[in-house]
Amino acid sequence: MFGRLTLEAFKHEPSQNFAVVMMVLTGIGIMGAITYSKKWKWLWDEWFTSVDPKKIGLMYIIVALLMFFKGFSDALMMRLQQALSVGDAHGFIAPGHFQEIFSAHGTTMIFFVGMGVVFGLMNLVIPLQIGARDVAYPFLNALGFWLFAAASVLSLFSLAIGKFSATGWLAYPPLSGIEYSPDEGVDYWIWIVQIAGIGSTLSGINFIVTILKMRCPGMTFMKMPIFVWSGLCAMVLVIFAFPILTATLVLLSLDRYLGMHFFTAGFGGNPMMYINLIWAWGHPEVYILILPAFGIFSEVVPTFSEKRLFGYASMVWALIVITFLSFVVWLHHFFTMGASSGVNAFFGIMTMLIAIPTGVKLFNWLFTKFRGRVHFTSPMLWFFAFVLNFSIGGMTGILLSAPPVDYQAHNSLFLIAHFHGMVIGGMLFGFFCGFTYWFPKFTGFFLSERLNIYAFWCWFTGFLLAFMPLYMLGFMGATRRLDHYEASTGWQPLFIIVGIGALIILCGVGVQIYGLFMSIKDRKKNLDVTGNPWNGRTLEWSTPSPPPIYNFAITPIVDDLDPLWAIKEGHAPPQNKNYEDIHLPKNTPMGLYIGILSLIFGFAMTWYMTWLALASFVAIVICLIIRLSGEDEHEMITAKQVKEMEAAHLSKQGAR
Repeated sequence: MFGRLTLEAFKHEPSQNFAVVMMVLTGIGIMGAITYSKKWKWLWDEWFTSVDPKKIGLMYIIVALLMFFKGFSDALMMRLQQALSVGDAHGFIAPGHFQEIFSAHGTTMIFFVGMGVVFGLMNLVIPLQIGARDVAYPFLNALGFWLFAAASVLSLFSLAIGKFSATGWLAYPPLSGIEYSPDEGVDYWIWIVQIAGIGSTLSGINFIVTILKMRCPGMTFMKMPIFVWSGLCAMVLVIFAFPILTATLVLLSLDRYLGMHFFTAGFGGNPMMYINLIWAWGHPEVYILILPAFGIFSEVVPTFSEKRLFGYASMVWALIVITFLSFVVWLHHFFTMGASSGVNAFFGIMTMLIAIPTGVKLFNWLFTKFRGRVHFTSPMLWFFAFVLNFSIGGMTGILLSAPPVDYQAHNSLFLIAHFHGMVIGGMLFGFFCGFTYWFPKFTGFFLSERLNIYAFWCWFTGFLLAFMPLYMLGFMGATRRLDHYEASTGWQPLFIIVGIGALIILCGVGVQIYGLFMSIKDRKKNLDVTGNPWNGRTLEWSTPSPPPIYNFAITPIVDDLDPLWAIKEGHAPPQNKNYEDIHLPKNTPMGLYIGILSLIFGFAMTWYMTWLALASFVAIVICLIIRLSGEDEHEMITAKQVKEMEAAHLSKQGAR
């Protein structure tokens, strides 16, 4: 009945038991607080069943931040282990558990933190920027989120029940095959990634249709905000790349569950086919994360430079070129795997070419600031940190694109430093920039600017200390997945510096949490930032803060790259002044139900509970049939109600 699940699955190392106990106590505390305050019905009606993209976007960000704490805790444990485990000392983590932490860290940060903040910001901002009241497929949007949330919960289950994969965050065969990983770890990884990946594909389809079909009148493609362009390019990558991931995991599952041999060394299989397929998804995934960050900086830099974005058309074409090139460079991830010199040369040159459109964007941002009135607000500080760290990471990427260099640096900490320079220095700094910039739009008050700046300096300093030494360690021969080394290597001082950097980043995280808490507590003091042009240049800033459920009382008409400024300066096309009835989709719990059933299905497949897997799969199909066969229900807000609600929103905003 319970498959291979036994009491042994609940026995862990002391450090892991402590983490599980803290996780359980935190969950009990949160549920207790909700029960005490009698908020369950409110959560169900307003959030759990919501199809409003603004609420779904906030839920994406909340889940991503919770998973960030898990992933960052993994990173802290790894760095502490590497600083202490030298010579006769062996640290506090067993080698096998270290490999689980290593694998869980990468999986968490890429699939749940990175993808979570990308879809979160897109849900919040894109409908407002294109003048739409909703997304194209509200239910599909909610379903994508609940699959994402279900996969994140399943990853937490792997912390408490059984083991996680010890094969790295991409699970290369033959190590991920049943012969070398017979336990449940790789199966957990497969179903976590599979469920999250299907959710991402659904969300990608939804946003592509939203951008292509729901733009307001007058907004042609070359009048879309750059953040919308970056989202469109990222979603094109999603719908082409994630099906590759889904198919690859299906083949790996067949190898493990049914004894097939797609990726084995014998019986006609080929492990290199897996590596080709996983990186055909994996390299576009890097740009799925980084392109929206480019879009964020393209919104923030003009606002706080009080200038139009320099070279709009070149920025758009740079995004398109990057999108294309990201699909033709995947082989640089395995230059050392025995391909011919001609193949390596082609992929090396293609990798170098990506630097050209990326450089175009960087110089356009710098020219935007040139002779502008630059305001050194916290979003701009995140941009300046991005310029430095991303430039260093980009230059080391050009270095690694040369196959002879890659032969020496491959699988070393030099590569780890490069990757984190791109993802943290690019995607994560971009998210902090966008989160700070758009926070007052969706809350009606500002984050504490003083605490934001303190957090920035902790992150910036900690990042340099945590990752710059890894370049040196990589050249000195330190490999990734390293949990112990000899004292004669002389590496420990650099690993200690890396650990100190991680602790400084932890201080930055603490300041951010404290700043968010204090800003909410003292929100009446943070209703304005005098002297800063914080209210942006695009349509999202023309709505009340926070935006009403319908986003726009009257559908805007645009004929300018900066429509809000055109309206202020009196150059905008005539606007419709008549209020109309608005039809919005009603909330539905079906997305939540399918998410819960997907969680059960993934858990059952991991532990070989065939009956439970079959029952949950049938239930998912039934839920989909019920949803697809039923009529979409909408609620109508009459023109009179819209006018009254808009007046109330504007009055409340004016009072602030």
